[in-house]
Amino acid sequence: MALRAFGRLAGGLVGAALIALAPAAVQAQAKKLKIGVVYDYTGPLAGGGSELHALGAKIMIDHYIKKGGVEGYQIEAVYADAQSKPDIAINEAVRLVEQENVDMLLGFFSSAQCVPVAARVEQLKKFMWITTCISSAVLENRNLKYVFRVQPSGRQFGLMSTDFIAKVSKEKFGKDPKDLKVAIIHEDGAYGVDVAKGNEEGAKKAGLKVVLKEGYAATAPDLSSLVTKLKRARPDVILHTGYNPDITLFLRQARELGLRFSALIGHGAGYGVYDKLKESLGKDVNYIFNVDPISIWLANEKALAPQLPPMIKMIGEEYEKARPGVTVKSAHVGMAASNTYVLMTEVLPRAIKKYGGVDADALRKAALEVDLPEGGTMLGFGVKFAGEGSPIAGQNERAFPVIVQYVDDKAHVVWPKSLQLRDPTLPLPDTSPYAMK
Repeated sequence: MALRAFGRLAGGLVGAALIALAPAAVQAQAKKLKIGVVYDYTGPLAGGGSELHALGAKIMIDHYIKKGGVEGYQIEAVYADAQSKPDIAINEAVRLVEQENVDMLLGFFSSAQCVPVAARVEQLKKFMWITTCISSAVLENRNLKYVFRVQPSGRQFGLMSTDFIAKVSKEKFGKDPKDLKVAIIHEDGAYGVDVAKGNEEGAKKAGLKVVLKEGYAATAPDLSSLVTKLKRARPDVILHTGYNPDITLFLRQARELGLRFSALIGHGAGYGVYDKLKESLGKDVNYIFNVDPISIWLANEKALAPQLPPMIKMIGEEYEKARPGVTVKSAHVGMAASNTYVLMTEVLPRAIKKYGGVDADALRKAALEVDLPEGGTMLGFGVKFAGEGSPIAGQNERAFPVIVQYVDDKAHVVWPKSLQLRDPTLPLPDTSPYAMK
């Protein structure tokens, strides 16, 4: 009898202990980081690069979901379509925060969306990790506390192309920079305006002769008047910033109307989606240049941290599964994957271990402590964010783009010299329909 009573007592004590432990166990299991992911899956920006950035981010998020999360936190992603419209992007960001209760926001392709969304997210005191949109206006002189961007800025894109042209002017064109005629054309949103300002600043610094500077609506149904102005101005080099439909329209009308030039340099977005360009323009894309962060598949793996080449391989395999038979792996996929990887490996573990969780302030403190040297990311550059008080607070100060040239269905890094894999072909050869013959 006494034994049975002891057994009941012991059983009761064990049961009580288990009940007492249950909330802690549930709490441990319930640790979760909910990420709101916003890109353009429909509308003109989707094919201009946003879908590819979305794919890169998803590959990396899925990788960490399969691994079981980060430092005891399971990861859940809630995806939203900005539909290529700034107002929809704002609405979706607010919905994700207020209705889906996400802990942070990640993504954003279009600078026209990033500028207003960043302000709204800051008001909501949520952490925003920008993988893409490059306009300086997103961060410059805004003193944002919770918004961080790993990408180089649009100004850097604009300066890179003019520096390149000035440095090769004498050798490739047989002209002093002051005699080289340059036209700057751009879509008139935050992205195009910012890159064009960088172009203008770089041209002035290098002494290049700007013969035309003009913006246009990315949704314009006809760009023939712009082509006519370019024909009159007769630039040697055209510096173009656009998305995808507008790039295709411009180059088709340029060919039809007989526009001739010696070089065309694009700046990311639509120029970074080679397969779309090839599909629309065929061999006309040969010898076009593009300014962008380096494609992770063109990076010098020996110069990267040892853990990165296996990640690049994994991303490439997942990319191939999602888009089988792609001709040139778009740099866009690698950009978003690499920038998401920095969040997963540098920011989240530090926020959780050092600052106790994944609230906006913990994530912010962790982001400001990231200190990666050159070669510390798959894109080759390092990461160190400008802090409070800086005019570019939240910007990665160690980011930089490169220039590639498309030749026979391959992308070759041609600038800067330190990363050059091939000498640039300049001016356009006679085989190009745009060549000055």
